[in-house]
Amino acid sequence: MTNRTAIEAGRMRQAILTICAGVAFLSMNDAIAKLLVERYDPVQIVFLRNLIALPMVGAVVMYKIGWPGFFSHHLRVHAIRGFLMLAGAYLFFKGLESLALAEATALVFSAPIFITALSVPLLGETVGWRRWLAVLIGFIGVLIIVRPGGATFQAASLYVIGTAALYALFMLSARFLGPRESMWTMMFFVMLFPMLYAVPFAVMVWAPVHLVDLPLLLALAVFGTLGITLIGQAFRFAPAAVVAPFDYTALIWASLFGWLIWGDTPEVWTLVGAAVIVVSGIFIVIRENRLAA
Repeated sequence: MTNRTAIEAGRMRQAILTICAGVAFLSMNDAIAKLLVERYDPVQIVFLRNLIALPMVGAVVMYKIGWPGFFSHHLRVHAIRGFLMLAGAYLFFKGLESLALAEATALVFSAPIFITALSVPLLGETVGWRRWLAVLIGFIGVLIIVRPGGATFQAASLYVIGTAALYALFMLSARFLGPRESMWTMMFFVMLFPMLYAVPFAVMVWAPVHLVDLPLLLALAVFGTLGITLIGQAFRFAPAAVVAPFDYTALIWASLFGWLIWGDTPEVWTLVGAAVIVVSGIFIVIRENRLAA
């Protein structure tokens, strides 16, 4: 093995370990959110999470870039992305009020399907029949989990599907940011705008915060920030086709936390639907990576 090959292999391993760690942190974030929605409105949770996380992200921006990191020539795009992030987080937390953690996580996996479908009208991209077939298969996986019209159908599933669609729009909107925009600057505004938008709604639904919940809110902010940061770093270390499939390890963590905390066991149909969505998502990522190459 040449030195160059060894270096590349090392970067791949680093990227895989990084995204696995990031996914684990985000899964912890989701589990804590599910605990908190039992006592607080989702919009209040989003506000408090971002309020706590914003100084931490700001400190990183200051350390990495300095004052220029707090300025952007794309404030309008950041403002739109902030709204998408707030709405997506609200719908996900709302869905967690009724859904098992593993089921909600599996439905969020449909985001790559929405990204492919929405890239046509929004970005004018051309999508071939193979990727359209993967999109169709992915939606079949969603229907397997949701089972509309069945006795086990829950309207809360629609909240999480809405989250996946909004997350897809959030990811696609990054294309409208300049290539020189720092990842840390993007993270700062992702925390700032949703917090500002949440203020008037949080005031209307505000519930007194219990002291026992302060560590949970702090952990929510820390784990969420770490998760997003590590996942973003992983995609910088290695191609998406290598990194993205490991995003699906979230289902393992969600199933584990759901079993340990709430005694939930994923239904067979949830696992079947999740498998279909995962296969579809991996195909889409690999196909897009090949076309980009």
